[in-house]
Amino acid sequence: MAWGLAEPLDQRLLRCDYSDIALLGKAVTRGPRWRLAGFCVHAANGAVFGLVYHELRTRLEAPPKRLAIALALAEHLALYPLCAVVDRKHPARGEPGIPPLLTNGRAFAQATWRHLLFGALLGRAAR
Repeated sequence: MAWGLAEPLDQRLLRCDYSDIALLGKAVTRGPRWRLAGFCVHAANGAVFGLVYHELRTRLEAPPKRLAIALALAEHLALYPLCAVVDRKHPARGEPGIPPLLTNGRAFAQATWRHLLFGALLGRAAR
């Protein structure tokens, strides 16, 4: 939820309208409820990530916040190359919230910031 709420701030600061909520929601529906769909899919992704984090936290001896941030940034770096597929195949590519991503430094910075924020909040909540 915090991720989606932070999007308008980083969109203004970095002057890039990239939105994970739009990316996910407009992949699920092209109708007027794409924003709700995007939040729901994003929340489900966050919940799965939280479960993986919890399992790793029980097996590794690492400070919770540091582990959460490291995992969030690792996920970001591992999955960002999939933007090449988004750039070619997403049904709403080019629409507001879904600019070209793979070679977009501002979008990469937004995604990095968002993952850092998510990791920090998750690590704090896990303490």
